[in-house]
Amino acid sequence: MKRYTNPPGFLRFVTALTISTLAVSSAGQSLQTVDPESAGFSSTGLDAVTTNLQQHVDDGDIAGVVAAVARDGKLVYFEALGRLDIEQQKPMPKDALFRIYSMTREITSTAVLQLYEAGKFELDDPIQKYLPEFSEQRVLMDPDGTDVSQSRARSGDITVAHLLTHTSGLGSRGSTLYREQQVRDKTYSLDEMMTKAASVPLFHDPGTAFRYGIHATILGKLIEVWSGMPLDVYLQRHIFDPLEMNSTVFWAEGKDADRLAELYRPVEGQLTPHRIEAVPWTSRPRLLEGGVGLLSSVGDFLRFSQMILNRGELDGYRILSEETARLIYENAVPDQAMPIGERGYWVGSGWTLGGFNLVMDPSAYSFPVSAGTIWWDGSAGTRYFIDSSQGIITVIMAQVSPSRGGGFREDFTRLVDAALIERR
Repeated sequence: MKRYTNPPGFLRFVTALTISTLAVSSAGQSLQTVDPESAGFSSTGLDAVTTNLQQHVDDGDIAGVVAAVARDGKLVYFEALGRLDIEQQKPMPKDALFRIYSMTREITSTAVLQLYEAGKFELDDPIQKYLPEFSEQRVLMDPDGTDVSQSRARSGDITVAHLLTHTSGLGSRGSTLYREQQVRDKTYSLDEMMTKAASVPLFHDPGTAFRYGIHATILGKLIEVWSGMPLDVYLQRHIFDPLEMNSTVFWAEGKDADRLAELYRPVEGQLTPHRIEAVPWTSRPRLLEGGVGLLSSVGDFLRFSQMILNRGELDGYRILSEETARLIYENAVPDQAMPIGERGYWVGSGWTLGGFNLVMDPSAYSFPVSAGTIWWDGSAGTRYFIDSSQGIITVIMAQVSPSRGGGFREDFTRLVDAALIERR
């Protein structure tokens, strides 16, 4: 496997944010709002985006949605449509909170890269160096089986880079094996989940295959080990506070709970309130998950995404050095584990050390994307793209399970692309 070298420099933070005079305060972000045409978009084309999203609301695909488009640090589109809560007839506000699930991963990975930059570890370090419970983990004889007694000694050790790229051999929280073995439960502590995850055999030897899974939750524990802080405290101090991501939290309480969007599932043609998790999102859970645990807003993800697009800096704060930030845009999956999938966009994708899906072959996608775009989504109806070739960020959030919602996210991407009149 490629040997990663530690880039020079440590975390550098300055002492003040420069706030735009045209900040959109309801979004909690300082991207300057401009006329779409001045940024190469058609106002008429973006009106079609709104019309389509409203149609998805009217058709009952989603209860409500917040969506935004920015280019070169300028906001050209920001709309909130439909309802936050159908039963209570609450309109959807622009600062609504959403369960972002797997969009948590990139935030956790950014924190890992900060600590890497600070010299706390090497990317090729075996994780058992910091989490000894993974020292003796074995591998299933049959990766499709669930009989944990049928296992063998593993070849090689899980490294930090394997966790960042989903090539460790660990599996998905929803896999049959993990559900049978009760590997993950929101009532566990993070330490308890580590013990559970290490006690079950891997699906394959580390570094040999891509398997989307619980990796970022393990990384969350490593952040605690490396920093000496609880995960939520580290993220607050080193990412959320510097970036003014004031709506990104592990749980919502008080007034924040009033802007938490209701989650719906279509049942016999009607959107019905649904709970994916037994533990509510309005009180502190025992398990703070770096993989799927955060609530956030469109405004906060605009700020986070702009920092990534800026190669680690936003409003005077440097979150990552430019050298480290470049790793976020490079495929880091070992050759042996490529391609990372056999169908759809997976065939044309890589995975980066920033925790992002990387577009390598746009023709594999069913919606328009540029080569080199990094993106990901969440299992309750959220998604975002960072297209460095065009300087464009798109963020869309709703709350529906399953997350398809009549294809509202794909339609959003297609229509935003159609509204782009000045390409680079």
